[in-house]
Amino acid sequence: MTPAANDPTPSKPRRWLRPVASAAAVIALSAATGWGVASLASPAQAPDTAKVRAALKLRLPKTPIDAITCDGLGGLCEVASKSTLFYVDRAAKYLVIGRIYDMEARQDLTAARLLALNPDLLAAGAARRTNAGEESQPSPRAIPQKVSLADLPANGAITWGPENGPKVVVFSDFHCGYCKKLEAELKAIGARVEERPISIFGADSRRDAERVLCSPRPEVSLHMAYSGLALANPKPCDTSGLDANEAFAKAHGFNGTPVIVRPSDGAILEGYRPASVLREFLNPAKAAAPAPAKKG
Repeated sequence: MTPAANDPTPSKPRRWLRPVASAAAVIALSAATGWGVASLASPAQAPDTAKVRAALKLRLPKTPIDAITCDGLGGLCEVASKSTLFYVDRAAKYLVIGRIYDMEARQDLTAARLLALNPDLLAAGAARRTNAGEESQPSPRAIPQKVSLADLPANGAITWGPENGPKVVVFSDFHCGYCKKLEAELKAIGARVEERPISIFGADSRRDAERVLCSPRPEVSLHMAYSGLALANPKPCDTSGLDANEAFAKAHGFNGTPVIVRPSDGAILEGYRPASVLREFLNPAKAAAPAPAKKG
């Protein structure tokens, strides 16, 4: 089997983005010998993306290469191919299929880039990655247009924003880049936010949700989490509310974040929205009111 005959373009991201516990697969690219498992070579000092592109064109002739970035990845180059990502060393000899984590910043760099490349994932549900050889997850049910929030417990929410602001419920993940962007838009309109974390990105997301919920000042810790600041490990507290959030999200098909809910009637918006859209969505009566008649 040669790469020319079997082009190893990474598969499209699947439902839910979650951390991968095992090491990423590292595959040697060789036009002569085909595929083999190997370890990464030492990174070159001066990355030349043109040379990386030329080597990939030779070894992966059927794979479209949209962009190559070799900065800030510890010797690896990120390769964007349509809606997917993979990584190679700077000689394009080894190919890495998996996720890149910045352990100092505690960020899933691959997840953030995938969402930047595929903003529609937020409207359709964030991608869920499966390990090589693992069966695809079944397609989730469509998110209903309205939900009832009546049975959600108060201890699963972090409330922030001015008390007299337009009320909104947000299902979010502190590792979600679009949730962070939404936070800024909600601040801009002065919304009163009831934020309910769900763990789209797996165990790390759950740990941060517990750190925020159990902290002495959850609303402060929430903004710290979105800012990428380290969170302290507070004393354990009742996290059953987070379990309720997760169960509610799965029951209603919330497979991506953010999900915005208008508490007055349970109407839903999926994904990030700018301040202008949020303002209209959270004040439908005001938006629908006729303009006053002009005098004269």
